[in-house]
Amino acid sequence: MDELIGLEVKIIKSTRRELIGLRGTIIDETLNTFVIEVGSKERVVSKKLCVFRFYSDGEHDIDGRVLVYRPEDRIKKYWKDFA
Repeated sequence: MDELIGLEVKIIKSTRRELIGLRGTIIDETLNTFVIEVGSKERVVSKKLCVFRFYSDGEHDIDGRVLVYRPEDRIKKYWKDFA
């Protein structure tokens, strides 16, 4: 539930087969998408369609459907539930 921009990510499952195995760095995030930098290209990926593996302090697999929030709302929700 932290900031995801700047994290390395890999798509491990997707309803779109061409996205499986895509690995790069998240450079932007909106309500429904991630913009992932893969090499010198940028790919816009729907959160709802994928399961992501994040590489920060180990490996964490997260279904994109639980990430369908604006980044600022997701962080607010986390801290509200935590407090």
